Order: sequence, then structure tokens, then C-alpha cells
Amino acid sequence: MAKAPAMAPAPILDAIEGVPLPREHGHLFGHGEAEQELLSAYQSERMHHAWILGGPKGVGKATLAFRFARFVLENPQRNSPVVQTATSLSVPETSHTARMIAAGSHADLLHLKRPWDEKTKRFKRDLPVDEVRRTVSFFGSTSAGGTWRICIVDAADDMNASAANALLKVLEEPPERSLFLVLSHNPGRLLPTIRSRCRRLELRRLDDGQMSQTLGAFGFSPDEAGAYSPAVLAMADGCPRHAMLALGGEGREVADRFFGLMQSVPAIDMAEGHRFADLVAARGSDDAWYTFLDLARGFLSDRVRKDAQQGAGSLVRWAEVWEKVSDAAAAADALNLDRKQVVLNFLKDLRG
Repeated sequence: MAKAPAMAPAPILDAIEGVPLPREHGHLFGHGEAEQELLSAYQSERMHHAWILGGPKGVGKATLAFRFARFVLENPQRNSPVVQTATSLSVPETSHTARMIAAGSHADLLHLKRPWDEKTKRFKRDLPVDEVRRTVSFFGSTSAGGTWRICIVDAADDMNASAANALLKVLEEPPERSLFLVLSHNPGRLLPTIRSRCRRLELRRLDDGQMSQTLGAFGFSPDEAGAYSPAVLAMADGCPRHAMLALGGEGREVADRFFGLMQSVPAIDMAEGHRFADLVAARGSDDAWYTFLDLARGFLSDRVRKDAQQGAGSLVRWAEVWEKVSDAAAAADALNLDRKQVVLNFLKDLRG
């Protein structure tokens, strides 16, 4: 009897083709202060059991979270000479701990994120309560190494109300030798009761030099002059993920055409806009769609911040466009609506 074909592995949320996942690499640029704060806390007599790592999407929160988790699980005894003399959270990628984490199979590390829905062939819109409730059995069992157990919530912004309350419950009564790393793009929007039980650490946007270091480490080649496109760096707004999406594979064409349209704001050529929307909304082009969303949010974030600094009157307008595109994109994903119309409405709103 013929064997049934093996099911293809589920996609990984936020993965970028050709780029290692945060759990798979040891690169970290531009977050030295945040790294030192985590290291100092671990070296001290008392360490807070829960941290909120805040900062815009793509700035490196997951990378830092996995780096910290790798260090703690590799060096579970905080008073050991190795920990007390450490100057960074670096762990050799050849270590058993690093290899287990890279494979996603370390028994003492739980990574919570929006799951893949096999029926709809999309990631679920929310981080549901059932995922957060996995912490009950995870923390209720004995640690595989007899030491720390670590939960990374990636990202807390994706939790629905039930999931947020479930997380709050476990934060209120943390198990012994537990560590929660709660990633958030907008920490101010989390439940005040969650924020009050966590120590907050904000990650800053990278400058152009740090961005170039990061892109080079991940194999993105600069131009003949040894630099990366100023347009890409500007639109990435200090977030390496945005630049990687713009520079790699299908994302490069999306980024090039997006930048071309943004240069003509508010006089956008809607004929070109329709062609761009067709590219972004094509069936099976999830990478193009999410690249567009990241670029659009990066563009609007940059406009909002600059207008706020300058006291410009158009601040409210950019904020409204931000809210509209975010709501429309969420509805399109949740209800399987027309993505092309979301793109066109975004472009029309920029025309004013």
C-alpha cells in the first residue's frame, strides 16, 4: 500500500527567505546597552522574573530575547565564574544549548507566537488563549535541566483579551526559576496589570552604521560604493527586518516600486498604483503583502515622528492613515478580503 505523502512543514511566522531565524544565530548589533542591562540583572542577587522588551517591529527584540535565553540556559548558575566575569550574552553557536534552541527543540524554552491555521492556510490573526495556556503544562513539569524555564511571548501585541488575562494569571504567581520575555511593539497598549508585573527594557532604532553591520552579517551585499541604498535605510527606519525584506528576493521589487510611488506623494500615479497593488495582492504572494505592510508602516511612522518633532499640522492626517491601513490589513487577513483594495485605499489616502 502506497504511503500517504508527508505533509509539508507549517510556515514559520515572520520568517524571511534566506535569513536565519532569531533562534538560529548569534548576531546582535546596536543593542549593547540593553544587552548589558540584562546581563547585569542576571549577575545580581535578584533578577526580575518578567521583562517587556519594547520597540518597533523588526528592531531586534526576538534576537535579543533568544540571545538572553541561550545565555541563561547555557549558564544556569548565576554565581558561577563564567557568568560573573561575562561581558556579553554571547554563547558559542556550537554549544549543545545553542544547537537545541536553533532547532526549536530545547525542552526548557517555550516560544509563543501566532500559530499557522492549516484550514485557511494563513497564520491566525491573534495569539489565542490556548497557546498561552501551554504555559500551565510547561511550567508545571520539571525542568529538563533542573534549572531555568523560559517563555518568550512573541509578540504580546497579538494576544486577544483571553490570552492577555491568561498571561497575567501566570505572571501574578510565577513558578520558581521561571523567566518571561514579553516582546511588544507597543508596550503602552498592554494591560496595565501586565506592565506592572514586568520590568521594561526599550530597544532603540539602529543608526545607519549599525544597520549596515547587521545587513552585512546576514549576507546582504552593499552597492559598488560599499554602502546600502539610502532609500532602503530611510524607509527601514532603524529596523533591520524592514531593510532585509526590501533587499531580498521578491521584496526587492516590492520595495523599489513602493519607494517610487512614495517619492511622488501626494501626486501618486494611480495607474502605476494599480500595477503595484496587483503585484502585492497576487495569489500566493504573502511575502509581497507583508513586505508592503512593513514598508507602509515604516513610511507612516517616519512621517508621524518627523511631523511631531516639527510641530507640523499634517500629524493627525498621517496618524489617521496609519490607523486605517492597520485596521484594513487586519480585516483582510482575518476575513480573507481583497488585499488589492487595501493597497489602493492606502495610496488614495496618501493623495489626500
